[in-house]
Amino acid sequence: MKRVVIAGASGAIGAALAARIIDRDPESRVVGLCRNPEHAPEALQALDRVSLVRWDAEDSETLEPMAASLASLFPIRGGIDTLIYTAVLLHADNMFPEKRLEELSADAMARSFAVNATGFGLLVRALVPWLRHRELKRIGAISAKVGSITDNHLGGWYAYRSSKAALNMLVRTMSVELPRRCRPVACVALHPGTTESALSQPFSQSLAQLEVHSPDETAGNLLAVLEGVDADSNGLFLNWDGSALPW
Repeated sequence: MKRVVIAGASGAIGAALAARIIDRDPESRVVGLCRNPEHAPEALQALDRVSLVRWDAEDSETLEPMAASLASLFPIRGGIDTLIYTAVLLHADNMFPEKRLEELSADAMARSFAVNATGFGLLVRALVPWLRHRELKRIGAISAKVGSITDNHLGGWYAYRSSKAALNMLVRTMSVELPRRCRPVACVALHPGTTESALSQPFSQSLAQLEVHSPDETAGNLLAVLEGVDADSNGLFLNWDGSALPW
């Protein structure tokens, strides 16, 4: 992984991934996409060989200037070899995972889909020119086990579950088209496991009985999975330990 783009790089997992990638390979370079680069964690801003570029999953108008900035950092001819989509929305000031149908909100659904699914699709569309080279391309979308339709036995969390299921379908559909245009490629959905972050903080009591990883541990797990995929892995939904998950 020498030319890497991380979308959502200012989040806990995205920042940890950037740090891990830079630490393990002196030739690697990372472009981190985030809504407010100037407000990104200081530790991320201080990393050598990491460039932060403005991009907002909820604002498609940021795609064109993002692509122009990316071209100055990673020329299109050289391409990128890895794209990791870590942008995620579970809760915000005026939204929280639904416990029952009466809490369902059109605005929450729209925001969840924009960040968790649509943003990924539009970003890959914008980056296709960087994916046409002849080396293996790895595209990893950070999904969630709760997005599995087969594994849904508890209900609730309508917006988040639905948007992650949509992300999984985008991954699966891209895995059919991209090999025709960008071979060789491995486009996969990844469940990161429960991670200590602002995303999980409101649920700390219910997480007490679960295996919870630090962001650095999660980053290490995800990179191990990504480094192990090849063109034969294209279209899979993988757990943080590398095992296959049901759609």
